Parts: sequence; structure tokens; C-alpha cells
Amino acid sequence: MAPIVSFHLTRYPPGRPALAAMARMALDRPVLARTAGLRFARLLGTGRGQSTAPGADLCRWALLAAWDSEDALDGFLAGSPVAARWADHGRETWTVRLRTISAHGTWSGRRPFAPAPAPAPAPASGSGSGPVAVLTRATVRPRHWRAFRAAVAPVDARLGAQPGRLASVGIGEWPVGLQATFSLWAGAADVRAFAYADPLHRDVIRRTRTEGWYRSELFARFRPLAANGTWDGRDPLAGLLTGGAHPDEP
Repeated sequence: MAPIVSFHLTRYPPGRPALAAMARMALDRPVLARTAGLRFARLLGTGRGQSTAPGADLCRWALLAAWDSEDALDGFLAGSPVAARWADHGRETWTVRLRTISAHGTWSGRRPFAPAPAPAPAPASGSGSGPVAVLTRATVRPRHWRAFRAAVAPVDARLGAQPGRLASVGIGEWPVGLQATFSLWAGAADVRAFAYADPLHRDVIRRTRTEGWYRSELFARFRPLAANGTWDGRDPLAGLLTGGAHPDEP
């Protein structure tokens, strides 16, 4: 079976359950390291609400993982104590299965989301190509952290009203410096419109290159295959996953 990526988002009730979830960020790492078929995993904090700007929601935590196969992911969800705690203690959990369309760059020196080694057809020109998940991740150089924060805030405000955006969240391994975003879009054209047509976002992209903000970065796009559970009380992909071939998928 082909490799697969999964993203899991769990919200805990405030108080003791949320504090316990924070502690599991360290304690669950060796458990995940022993999980059969798991190629790559990062336990992540999240930002507030749908914002991708720096911030922290101490009641919501995420796992991003790459697996050898769907069977390996199924085994984790059915038998891991990590997944069991999401069900037992979380107020809500949302899980999505993803197939890599494209990935560029590295995460801690690794390339965990490489697509299948086959040429991809040209992306569809319309926004009706099916939903797309986008992951961005960067290690911000300390001397550029202030400029990064100032530039991200207005772009994040634009993101919230961007046509085709279904959901978004800021994620990270640390409160500062190691920043990532996960977002869902109605189609590939919507992603391109925000990335390259929005002048604020286009200027931030330019500055990251010319001013050398990042020590390393990663950009990946995925085809959502299946989702279950809720994210802020709903499934943002409800009714959008047909199971058919994605125009951008190899």
C-alpha cells in the first residue's frame, strides 16, 4: 500500500485535562517512536481559533504523522494509547487522511512527505478540482523573529476572509521560532490565488527570500482522502470528499 499522511486535532476541556494533554507532548514521544509503520511524527501545539499567527491555545493539540500505509494508521487508531486518550479525554477530535501531491523543503533535515515517484499532470485551472490541504513550516532565524511577527499579522487577517479557505490553524513545536500552518481549501486555484495574487502575502514571500528570514522551510500540498470527527464543532470537509482521483495527484 502507498504511504499516507495524517493530521489529528484534539481539543480538551480546560483545567486538568488540558494540563495533562500538555504533559503528554513529551511523554507520548517515546510511545510514538515505538509505533509500527510510523515514518515521521510531530506532536504540536496550536494557535488560537482559525488564526495562523503566533499564539497558543493550551486546550488544543495536534499530531502530524507520515505512515507506511493506511493499515499502519488504522492499527495506531485502533490500538495506540495515544489515540485512546483522544477519545477518552478530548472534548472533540478531528482526523484527516492525506495523500501527498507535492512537497518541497525539509523538516529537521528530513523530507517526510515525498509524493509517489510519478509525474503529476498539470493542476486543474478551476477551483472545482477538489479540496486541498496545505502545510507550511519554517524555522525562523532569531534576528528576524520580530519582522516575521509583524508581517504575518496582516496576512493572517486576510486569510480569514479568503475565498475558498475551509479551515486553518497555526501549529508549532515551540511557541516561537519553529512555526507551521495547516489549512484546507476548496480547490488548488484558491490556494494559488491567496499565495500569489494577494499583494500582502506575495510581499511576505518576497521578503523571506531577500532578507533570509528562514533557516529552513517546507511547503507541501495534500489531497484529503477521508476525514472524521469535528474541528470547532464541524467537519470542514463534510460533503466534499468523493473518493475520486484528484487532478493534481500523481
